Order: sequence, then structure tokens, then C-alpha cells
Amino acid sequence: MKLRYGFRTLAAVVLAICAQQAFAEDTIKIGVNMPLTGPVAASGNYIADGARIAADRVNAAGGVLGQKLELVIEDSKGNPTEAAAAAEKLITRDQVPVMMGAWSSTFTLAVMPKLMEYGVPMLVETSSSEKITKSGNPWVFRIAPTSSMEAKVFASKLGKFQIKKASFLVTNNDFGIGAAKEFSKALKEQGVEIGIIETMDPNAPDISAQLAKLKDTDSDTIFVTSVVEQITLVLRQAKDLRMTQHFITTGGSSAPDQLIQQAGAAANGSYHIVFFTPWFPEQTVNRDVATYLVEEWKKRGLDPAGLTEGFRGFDGILTIAEAIKQAGKAEPKAIQEALWKVRVKGANGDIAFNKDGEAGKESGQSSPNVYMIQIKDGKVAPVDF
Repeated sequence: MKLRYGFRTLAAVVLAICAQQAFAEDTIKIGVNMPLTGPVAASGNYIADGARIAADRVNAAGGVLGQKLELVIEDSKGNPTEAAAAAEKLITRDQVPVMMGAWSSTFTLAVMPKLMEYGVPMLVETSSSEKITKSGNPWVFRIAPTSSMEAKVFASKLGKFQIKKASFLVTNNDFGIGAAKEFSKALKEQGVEIGIIETMDPNAPDISAQLAKLKDTDSDTIFVTSVVEQITLVLRQAKDLRMTQHFITTGGSSAPDQLIQQAGAAANGSYHIVFFTPWFPEQTVNRDVATYLVEEWKKRGLDPAGLTEGFRGFDGILTIAEAIKQAGKAEPKAIQEALWKVRVKGANGDIAFNKDGEAGKESGQSSPNVYMIQIKDGKVAPVDF
């Protein structure tokens, strides 16, 4: 009896393994490299949620090339070394022909050598550093705006804000330093005087010293570049210091709903550059796509505050799916070549790639839409931008 039970158990295990192998063969894997744990885990998980919604939508419509999409999601733990290791796992262990990642500019830059080493394309959904598309890496395709693109759009609408002198408070990494550089340049070209640039450690529990310096300047506006958790701290401490300057966040990662929840009255009066407006999907370029994402997000009971990050994962996977379809096969080189040809209607707007960087080694850069909102009386209000 014991022997017979053992054979049955072994047979069941063999059948399960075969079933798993058959499932793997019937799917097209897409690697997703996100910070799912650590200090910026909320953003990474929101993007993963958006990616799942996109994959489900594609699969419900029949998949790609007769196969279902399978997301293989790896945790970078909010660390550049881990991000590079996660990318290598996805490529060598999971054999993914294409990836999406890696949220932070610092994480993405750490991953990029792996793309060159193994010849695998990556869709960059969030990172804004200019280095990413100008470093001669032809395996990179970015749908997020660069800091330069964001700054130029803002500067073109400068008359609405009447800024005379601006200072900066930015996170001390590629994301923050790059934003300060590009916004300073764009504002100077419009005749705005630039004050001081203060940096803060991404995990700093106290920003009061930097804010005190900024308070003592004659700048009328403070541009802040960081993640939502740190922006919350900045706004709270600025209120405690009774600062009167206007605060404008850049980078599209402010999550205004979360700021309202966590910063309370301290968030009132602040302005935020965003790349998706889930509060007003009817005002987006592709309102049908934006409305679908917002409604599906609600159906799944996901946190509404996460939509300003989640749309990135949604648009990223839709773009990758279209590239695989145009490639006609799920192979890295074919997908890379097909990414140059895609035309996708995303939640943020129309996605298509232009060449950026060193001739012959160009990366792909899309031209996303940029919006401005204000937090007013505890609510998100549109700004005619």
C-alpha cells in the first residue's frame, strides 16, 4: 500500500511538472523589475498592479500571437544592486525576451549594463534621468518623460505662475540632481532667477535644516523632486516652519491623493506636475483608454492614490505587447526592432519612439503628456496648463 501510494504521488508530481511546462510553453513571458519591498514599495506595487491590468486586458482579447502574456515580477527591494541582480535572474533563469523596469533612475542605470550584456530590450516606465537615453544603449525604450522634457513644458507655461526666483529641494540621486539641473536651465532661459539647491538623502527622516535655509532665501517658489513619502514629510515640516513660498513638485511621483491623506492641510496650495490625471480621465488624449484603466482599478478594489503610478505599468505592458505582435515572435532582437515601429494609445497618450543619444546606438524616447494639478481645500483641482 505504501509503495502504491508512493507511485501515485510521484505520478501526480510528474503530471504537475508537465502541466507547468506546457503552461510556460503556451505563454509569452515579460519580466517586470520593480521595488516591491523597501522604502518605495508602494510605487513599485502600484506599477505592478497596472501591469497586471494591461496583461489581463490583452489576454482577454486573445493574447499575442495566439499565446497568453505571463508577467514574471521580480523584486528589486529598492536597491540598485538588487535591481541589477533581479534583471539578470529574469534574463538567465526565467528566459524573458523583454522587460519593463526599473522605476528609479538609479535602479534603471544599474540594470542597463545587463541589457547590453545579454541583448534584451527594456521598456522604461518611470525613470527620468537624461543619462538613460543618452548613454548609447540601444536596448532601452522609455515612455516616461525626461526631466528636460518636463522642464521645457513647464517653462513654456511659466506666465501662469509668475515665478521671479526659484530654489530647489531635491533627493540626492540621479532623479533629483537631474531634475534640478534641467529645471534650472529651462527657468533661466525664461528669465527666472535661480536661488539655492538643497539636497536630501532619499531616506532622511528630517528635512527641517534644508527647509530652514530655503525659508531664509527670497525665493518665491520651491521646486521639490522626490518620492511621495518624502514629499509628505517636506510639506508637513514646511507648514511647521510657516514657510510662505509656493511648492511645486516635479517627476510625476507625488501621488496627490496620498499627499492629501497623509499630509492633510499641509498639502493645501501645493502644485504638482503629473503625467496622468485619473481624477479627470475625460481630459486625457485617449479618454477611452484612461477611463477603462480608472474603472478597472476601482473594480479591483485598488487604492485610488496608486493610479498616478499604476498607469505607467499599464502603458508599459500595452506597448510591449504591441511590439511582440509586430515582431511576430517573442525573441529579444525582433522585439527591439519592433519597438521602433509601435504606435500605441496609452492612458498617458499616444506612444511612439524617437531616437535619442549617440548615433548608431540610439535609445528610444517617447513624448508623453505633462499635466499640472493643485491641491486645494483637501481636493485635487485641475490647473489650466
